[in-house]
Amino acid sequence: MRHLPLLAGMLLASSALVPATAFAAEKGAADDSGADGGAEGAQDSSGASAPAPKAFTTGVAKGRDLLDTAISASVLDDHDLAQLSVSSIAAIMQNIPGIRSETSDIDGFSAITIRGLPLAAEGSKFLQLQEDGLPVLEFGDIQFAGIDQFLRADLTLSQVQAIRGGSASTFASNSPGGLINFISKTGETAGGVMQVSSGVGFDLKRVDFAYGGPLGGGWRFHAGGFYRSGEGPRDIGYTGFKGGQIKANLTKEFDGGGYIRFYAKYLDDRQPNYGTVPVIVTGTNADPTIGFVNGFDPRNRAYLSGLTASIPEVDRNNNRTLIDTRDGLAAKVKSLGFEAQFDVAGWTFTNRFRFSDVSGEYNDNVPFVTAPAPFFAQFGGPGGRLSYAGGPRAGQAITDARLLALSARIYADLESLDNVTNDLRATRVWNAGKGKLTTTLGIYNSQQDMRMFWNFASTLQDLAGGSRNAPVNIATAGGVPVTDAGLLAYGFAVGLPFSIYHNRYDVTFDVLAPYGSINYQIGRLAIGASLRWDKGDVQGQVFSPGFGGGRPQFVAFDVNGDGQVSIPEGRVPVLPLSRPAAVDYGYDYVSWSAGVNYRFADSLSAFARYSRGGRATAENAIGTETLDPIAGRPANPEILVSVVKQAEAGVKYRKNGLSLFLTGFWASTDERNAQITADATGQAFVAQIKRTYSAKGLEFEGEWKKGPFTLVVGATYTDAKIDKDVLDPAFNGKTPRHIPDLAFFARPSVELGRFTLGAAVNGTTESFAQDSNQLVQPGYVLVSPFVQYRPTDSLTVAVNAFNVFDELAVVSLGAPTIPASGIVNAQVMNGRTVTASLRYAF
Repeated sequence: MRHLPLLAGMLLASSALVPATAFAAEKGAADDSGADGGAEGAQDSSGASAPAPKAFTTGVAKGRDLLDTAISASVLDDHDLAQLSVSSIAAIMQNIPGIRSETSDIDGFSAITIRGLPLAAEGSKFLQLQEDGLPVLEFGDIQFAGIDQFLRADLTLSQVQAIRGGSASTFASNSPGGLINFISKTGETAGGVMQVSSGVGFDLKRVDFAYGGPLGGGWRFHAGGFYRSGEGPRDIGYTGFKGGQIKANLTKEFDGGGYIRFYAKYLDDRQPNYGTVPVIVTGTNADPTIGFVNGFDPRNRAYLSGLTASIPEVDRNNNRTLIDTRDGLAAKVKSLGFEAQFDVAGWTFTNRFRFSDVSGEYNDNVPFVTAPAPFFAQFGGPGGRLSYAGGPRAGQAITDARLLALSARIYADLESLDNVTNDLRATRVWNAGKGKLTTTLGIYNSQQDMRMFWNFASTLQDLAGGSRNAPVNIATAGGVPVTDAGLLAYGFAVGLPFSIYHNRYDVTFDVLAPYGSINYQIGRLAIGASLRWDKGDVQGQVFSPGFGGGRPQFVAFDVNGDGQVSIPEGRVPVLPLSRPAAVDYGYDYVSWSAGVNYRFADSLSAFARYSRGGRATAENAIGTETLDPIAGRPANPEILVSVVKQAEAGVKYRKNGLSLFLTGFWASTDERNAQITADATGQAFVAQIKRTYSAKGLEFEGEWKKGPFTLVVGATYTDAKIDKDVLDPAFNGKTPRHIPDLAFFARPSVELGRFTLGAAVNGTTESFAQDSNQLVQPGYVLVSPFVQYRPTDSLTVAVNAFNVFDELAVVSLGAPTIPASGIVNAQVMNGRTVTASLRYAF
């Protein structure tokens, strides 16, 4: 990356001054006031004050009291996290107002958005996820590489800080909707904790540990991590969860103040991809009832099986390979970084740097056509035959009308998503007249690799469920095989419009972004503004059959190595390795934000803000339907950047154990994307969209503490619509899919001596399954109680029951209307999942 040597030189020069300079305090809360500020500290679940909190540092210039700031922000601390009954990143975010998170409580295959911004595809396009102040990936919606796949929550996690709108667009790149920052513990207090946990009634065992404290001479450290293994809460027949992570940091605090910190992380973990499964939908579009196919209950089963796990394929270099889909959502991350803060001539300098070696796999099995067996026998021509291709019934003929599914086997080799990031900023507070002027200047630089390979196949299997799904063969009436061990086609079967998904990307995104802010505080009034200019440089090459001389490239190839070329092997998609499409283009955009805050009293303030932020398009800009392979850039420049505009105003109140925050918002964005949708029969297809969206609503967050009682609540009301659809005006004025009118959560708890009792309640009202606004997606309420018992001060026994009433919580329905077959793909939350844990603190 050409800009990093300059930044590294600046950092090294400034680091030489560390021992002799006066440092700004690391915790630095409420050190000044302004309109681009931070959030107040959290308290523990017992009602007693928690240890002194870190300053709110996410998406702001300096940490400040929330009542002095013109932003809408939230904090979850480690006490809150212990009560949530979930461990996945996306499920944690469901407990932050304004966030809409679709998940099966796994890290990956999630769709996350904020304030009604569209969920056109998976991932988090307008919302950036950070770890310790730097992005996990530069882009949150890389296809088959959801950002939460490479992030884990464990006992090393100190806080989750979230800023919605506000200055997020100017203090980070590609984050116009907001920022969520996962902050690690750094060993301020000596001590450690060891925790063992196990599923009750299902196989998943986990060990967590964390330890840290002062080392003397201004040094302190913290280290911890987890390891887990087991089948998991859904019946899949093999070890789906396996792996863990370890994190460590070492901090040196200097006598005059300030610090320098070094940190490292190693993550090697895999999870099953629960994905979507077929369900039966009856009733009407306005009032549907969800049922189960062949008793296949998706709350405790998945469309996964060891009997269908092995798939022969061709790799990124057109060589034979064997894919093991049991690897599921696999993530490997090796990170090294450092952070420093110091004062020079009245300026406070802060630098964060991290290098992350990121790789992994994405495996999914999506049932695209579910139908009675005779429908698929037709693929063998008149008199076509069906039989089991594996499992205990291998070779047995299928002569009845049992349901089978033609599925898309999706495999993505995430060879390298490495990124290098550096963020250097300088802040100074000036006396200006009767007030204080805070100025911040910064420069951000990142390099994001995108080396990945996508490979799809079409397979046929039954729907036995309970880890017994088995592959099915098709043969002609004369016994000639049409499939190979249940594999119907390498790539997509004839008739499925997905031929573009056999691609290899070797591309690097280089981002340079100078930014700055000013804030003026006089008396009770604070006014501020911030500005950022993002400049991107994209270089590399893309390999795709669509760039192979004007027509898709298919060859006859003995993929499974049995010495014969079968019918499926007669048409195998391969990459034109000698004819890549070059990628070489640039983009830039400007983001800005301005706000005002007025503190009427110690307990009451109000704010208003307007922001404009941009978001660069990642690999969607260089796919076979968007890239001009001759020019090396997207054929339509409009796809390069999406712009989000937001206005917000809020009131904040905090006094005597009661805090109430209410924010009204309006958000608008233009979207150029591709989304997977379905036709009236339920058949999936990829649709290009070119739209503008808008949303307005209210966010509420409150906390009440009285003696042993604590109640935390949050709710978001959203009125969203598609303002204009350029490609299909029939969608004008429709409500975007999966956006409910109301989403809410509540966490009541009570401290009774050595017992803590409580529950986490999460719910949404109904929404529309697709943008056509026909089929309604039912709302749900999940109740997840917890109990903690402390027989001694250092020992805690806890039981958490997620979804204790076993509610069928549908987060995604894949059809616009109830099809004639009544079969629709759905993604659902886990059913009742009880976990017991034993924690020892020392």
